[in-house]
Amino acid sequence: MSKSAPNPTAHANPEEPSPSQEAIREGGYGWVCVACVFLMNAHTWGINAAYGVFLSYYLSSDMLPGTSSLEYAFVGGLSIGCAMIIAPLATYLAHQISPRFVLNLGTILETISLITTSFVKTDWQLFLSQGICFGFGMGLCFCGSVGIPSHWFKRMRSLVNGIAAAGSGVGGLVYSLAVGKMIPELGFPWAMRILGILCFGVNIICANLLRVPPNSPAALNSGTFRLSLLGRLDFVLLLGWAFLGSLGYVCLLFSLPSYSVAIGLTQKQGSRAGALLSLGQAFGRPVVGLLSDHLGRVNVAFASSLASGLLSLVLWIFAGSVGLTYFFAVAVGLFAGTFLAAAAPLTAEVVGLEDLGAGLGIFWLSLGPPTAVAEVIALQLRDSPSEPKPYLRIQIFVGLMYIGSAASLAGLWFEMRRKKVSRGGKI
Repeated sequence: MSKSAPNPTAHANPEEPSPSQEAIREGGYGWVCVACVFLMNAHTWGINAAYGVFLSYYLSSDMLPGTSSLEYAFVGGLSIGCAMIIAPLATYLAHQISPRFVLNLGTILETISLITTSFVKTDWQLFLSQGICFGFGMGLCFCGSVGIPSHWFKRMRSLVNGIAAAGSGVGGLVYSLAVGKMIPELGFPWAMRILGILCFGVNIICANLLRVPPNSPAALNSGTFRLSLLGRLDFVLLLGWAFLGSLGYVCLLFSLPSYSVAIGLTQKQGSRAGALLSLGQAFGRPVVGLLSDHLGRVNVAFASSLASGLLSLVLWIFAGSVGLTYFFAVAVGLFAGTFLAAAAPLTAEVVGLEDLGAGLGIFWLSLGPPTAVAEVIALQLRDSPSEPKPYLRIQIFVGLMYIGSAASLAGLWFEMRRKKVSRGGKI
């Protein structure tokens, strides 16, 4: 069929390229966008991943007298929950104004958050600064940037999204170690101010370099919030995978450093465990993306979720030494954060590139409640430190959440097979 001839199956087959898609050269300026998203993830999710180190400091120093451990734990989950809840607004503003406006606004809010946190004196100020304000800034930066690499790539879409998502792992590694070093040497206030300055410098540059191809079909409909997608079983199963996986991920991310201290390791060793978890994600997400492009996106996401659940139930429960804890942190990090890297390509797989913006808006919004309460649930499940295994119920909960998310993907696989909408013969 010539390029000028009409294609009667253009709407029936999402794999068939439209003329506007053919005009996009694979990669090109898209690699600049991948690098920018990588850096923005490092300076949003990466800093949030270091909250386990902040939490250990808050609990050990009693920074805000009268604040309970439950309230401190809620701050980290609140920031992620706010980042997810603001997704529809970020999508709408990106369509009505521009993605650049959304990214710059998010950068400003995140910078304000980190600097004002250095001056907090009460718990409600901490909730507003490091919780709500940071979450809104992170959400605007993330939701404004996460779908952009998918507009530039098709054949390597999962790989480039994995590379971009690896930024959060690299950032988590760097800032977990940096925060653990800066707080005792420079003090908490200056540690937060330095983080704010770094985030502003990096994110403001990246925000103004990112752009969507003007002829991308996804750019035409990215601002539409379609609740009708919730009537599709395949999309609901995709949301189930993300909902359960995010519960397990946040509990694991914020509990591992404090778990390390509970089994007799030092605060520094606990921060290293959190950093090694981020290191595993930095290596794992690009590899998962590469495998997804060759073995099928649903297949690899299913295997990753199942591996995370089994590692939590089998290895984490028996990790009572520094060596085994570090090994578990790296091993589970290879798979645990898959839902962040696979969100855009899997959503495009299910709803099509034209509805990617609408699908991601609902996707991120659905993650608001579980991410906000995950660590609170973990603290409620934690037993007394005098018990031989105070984190046993948390470990079981994390493992079951990941296995449940894998079951949702198994259902999605069968539904996609039934509807025969797999790409290139793969699912």
